[in-house]
Amino acid sequence: MPAVTVENPLTLPRVAASADAVARPVVAVTTAPSGFEGEGFPVRRAFAGINYKYLDPFIMMDQMGEVEYAPGEPKGTPWHPHRGFETVTYIIDGTFVHQDSNGGGGTITNGDTQWMTAGSGLLHIEAPPEALVMSGGLFHGLQLWVNLPAADKMKDPRYQDIRGGQVKLLTTADGGALLRVIAGELDGHDGPGITHTPITMVHATVRPGAELTLPWREEFNGLAYVLAGRGTVGTDRRPVRMGQTAVFGAGSSLTVRADETQDSNTPDLEVVLLGGRPIREPMAHYGPFVMNTRDELQQAFEDFQAGRLGVIPGERIPHT
Repeated sequence: MPAVTVENPLTLPRVAASADAVARPVVAVTTAPSGFEGEGFPVRRAFAGINYKYLDPFIMMDQMGEVEYAPGEPKGTPWHPHRGFETVTYIIDGTFVHQDSNGGGGTITNGDTQWMTAGSGLLHIEAPPEALVMSGGLFHGLQLWVNLPAADKMKDPRYQDIRGGQVKLLTTADGGALLRVIAGELDGHDGPGITHTPITMVHATVRPGAELTLPWREEFNGLAYVLAGRGTVGTDRRPVRMGQTAVFGAGSSLTVRADETQDSNTPDLEVVLLGGRPIREPMAHYGPFVMNTRDELQQAFEDFQAGRLGVIPGERIPHT
């Protein structure tokens, strides 16, 4: 699990919660069911079964892989539409190619992120490059959906290409954890992702036996999803393992600890920490569209069918 790393975390800025921070309790721990997405790549549905009041402004998140493809097996998604939210694709291992009808696109690999604001709507496709299809290989990543408030749902689409080398790297007081701030702010340190909805997204690697207690904005929710390994969450050390999501309650700090002994296939606890300011608006969600009302949802379908969400590059007529 390479993502972005450093030889000596103690050379990085250090973050820690203040002594008077209020620890967030763990409200729930859920286990992600497995499924398939797109043309058939395996995913874990990280937020399945979690009440939306704890997720807002996040809609869903899929862990893609970790899977070792044989030659000819790598899969992606066909062209499809989106409107009303943002997709965040973070690649830990392997390579993915993005292209959209608004001119955005590129290739992302170990530690890179593509941040697509669908806004008023577009078409896009995500697929492994031809070389990976031919050779096979390791593939592992995340896709997160972030809701947009009503005032931003019909804004022009935007694409951000965030290289792994651009993320803000931090550590804890003892150097026991490497923190990669992809978007938002953590203890005064900003990640490169520009968001319409205020959020924080961090990928943390926690060494066996190490603990991190981070300051967390009180107006944000708090979620921790375990990509790999075993550990505990909260000050009462509730157990978590790969494929589980911890939901935190109110407070100004959150705690994650790695078990002394990890699984044979991973040396560390790997966890994605998410927080965001709840939008608290009605949500109408079906398939690739996330709007505020059923009428707006119906309009999105009609606009897609009428070809008003864009044209596939190279085609002369709108895609329907």
